[in-house]
Amino acid sequence: MSAVHYVVRPAAPREHLFEVTCTVAEPDPAGQVFRMPSWIRGSYLVRDFAKHVVDVAARCGEAAVALERLDKRTLRCAPVAGALTLRYRVFAFDASVRKAYLDLRRGFFNGSSLFYCPDGCGDRPFTVEILRSEDPACADWRVATALSPLNVDAAGYGRYQAEDYEALIDHPVEMGAFEALDFEVDGVPHALVLAGRYTLDRARVTEDLRRICEVERRMFGGEPALTRYLFLTNVVGRGYGGLEHRSSTALICSRKDLPQPGQTERSQDYRNFLGLCSHEYFHLWNVKRITAAAFAESDLAAEAYTRDLWHYEGVTSYYDDLFLLRAGLVDAAAYLDVIARNATRIERTPGARVQTLEDASFEAWTKYYQPDENAANATVSYYVKGALVALCLDLSLRLQSAITLDDVMREAWCRWGRPGVPVPERGLEHLAQELSGCDLAAFFERALRSTEPLPLAELLACFGIGVTLRPAAGDSDVGGRDNGVSQVCALGLRLRPGDTRVAVVLSGGAAAAAGVHPGDQLVALDGLRVHAGGWDDALRRLQPGRAVALHVFRDDELLALDIVPDAVPADTWQLEWLDDVDAAVRARRDAWLGAEVS
Repeated sequence: MSAVHYVVRPAAPREHLFEVTCTVAEPDPAGQVFRMPSWIRGSYLVRDFAKHVVDVAARCGEAAVALERLDKRTLRCAPVAGALTLRYRVFAFDASVRKAYLDLRRGFFNGSSLFYCPDGCGDRPFTVEILRSEDPACADWRVATALSPLNVDAAGYGRYQAEDYEALIDHPVEMGAFEALDFEVDGVPHALVLAGRYTLDRARVTEDLRRICEVERRMFGGEPALTRYLFLTNVVGRGYGGLEHRSSTALICSRKDLPQPGQTERSQDYRNFLGLCSHEYFHLWNVKRITAAAFAESDLAAEAYTRDLWHYEGVTSYYDDLFLLRAGLVDAAAYLDVIARNATRIERTPGARVQTLEDASFEAWTKYYQPDENAANATVSYYVKGALVALCLDLSLRLQSAITLDDVMREAWCRWGRPGVPVPERGLEHLAQELSGCDLAAFFERALRSTEPLPLAELLACFGIGVTLRPAAGDSDVGGRDNGVSQVCALGLRLRPGDTRVAVVLSGGAAAAAGVHPGDQLVALDGLRVHAGGWDDALRRLQPGRAVALHVFRDDELLALDIVPDAVPADTWQLEWLDDVDAAVRARRDAWLGAEVS
């Protein structure tokens, strides 16, 4: 028997309760201490998983054992002679990818939400037995997980093993009447596991995912060796996100994100889903194995600070869409639109002129994962700006040296990922300079430790790509190729999706000057009722500099505000091929994009 054995049972799906027992064969004679993680790797927010634990009790044989709470996540049992069993229930009602969920439709959990770790046992073998629900509504449920099976039945119920506690909590578990679409990459079984209601083109999605995984594994020479890989996907009406694990990923997507039977083109929503899968799969290398020392050394009790999330998330965000291009799932023009949309997001984010990329990383625990109404004015995304920095770094390396960012990432894998050595702070920054032989100090100071604009346009020009900054055609214009629709006014606010309530008031804009608040419900603009779906049309009726009345509800009070529209700024990026370039520039561009584009 393993040093520690868990039993998980979906005991009360109608009340969202898992029942867990943890048996320690040889507990600490001074009194066994149990600790629950406070955060989950890959999501940088203290979530205090222990707050969902209820009905904790301990026994040794038939005798009850006294428990003492030491802090919000820690329990200590009285000394016992013999095996000790801790029994408790966990309220599972978080439908995200980060915690646990249970109802009559499905069950899902990350081990960090369910498993107390006994002190002194973290590096020992663990086993976990997953039992069926006794509720007849769950009779057709199965289990999907990348945990190593020891003795399981055809539905996946039974006993699994993990070499240590970290491995145990890094393999999420899906339970339900899901569908598994199997495919193979490099001889490794992969599966897209789908829970929820949906329609889709099964052949297309499995082939597209296979091509993405293939080009990513090719970049690293077919490593790492895997027994299996799972895309555990919860399909909902509206949702998007993912969380990486060492042999799987947990995803949430909207029904509209999946490819529909009969569709001949890949829709933007479907390309977004493929980009999400590409992003999480690349974390197999960058994060799960090429890991920041601050994260690797953390016991998940409190925040673990690094200034390098631009490396772990930004570089991954750069590659996720680039791999779609390399896999032939988007063309070069569509890929340039992705770059333009990212550049537009940063251009339109006042916080990019306030917060550096290193500070965005360091403050992720309190700002990125806990945004307030002023976040757009005070913060910048290390995903989006980090992806642009990675792009600039790749282009700079291609211009100044014989290596590319691919070479840097492969060396990072050999130096840190494959041997399991944590990456020191600013490790990728120093590695890029070491391998290239270039002095990139000024570039990194500007990109990571200042709020100066990135040299993106200048670098793209060296690859035969021109940049145009134009006014937005409307709130739905997020950058890229111009759709030909014009808009002349901007109010400096953003609405909540599908609503007329204000989500963001941008600093220095017309709405801020008029005294509009986040949360205000827009009622009428210039005497006409405001509709969420007609906001762009309402703005087109205005004239820059001509004051109009804006009526809003703030709480239950109707307010009349005077607002003076601004002219729409030229903050929307559009990229295009430059025709008048020499053969060397064309060759450089084709080498970067992986194909001829002109």
